[in-house]
Amino acid sequence: PSPRSNQPNGANKEALQYEIEELKQKDLALDEEIAQLLSEGYSLEELEKHISLLHEYNDIKDVGQMLLGKLAVIRGVTTKQLYPEYDLELSD
Repeated sequence: PSPRSNQPNGANKEALQYEIEELKQKDLALDEEIAQLLSEGYSLEELEKHISLLHEYNDIKDVGQMLLGKLAVIRGVTTKQLYPEYDLELSD
């Protein structure tokens, strides 16, 4: 059971109302951000492509980090110690 199921109906309703208001505010903020980007000359297609490429980049980076971690375990070193060997910066 969720923590909310143990709350009285009034408290549960109040929590849900608060959550709805938070989501409305986030929606409004995102709409404003989209409008700002569109006013700067970006198109929705360009933004969607950029987001798609960022997801792909993050997936590839995650796999690279996982492989570095496994290699570090095999070698008995830290991942940080492998960075210079592969010409990586700590910010990579």
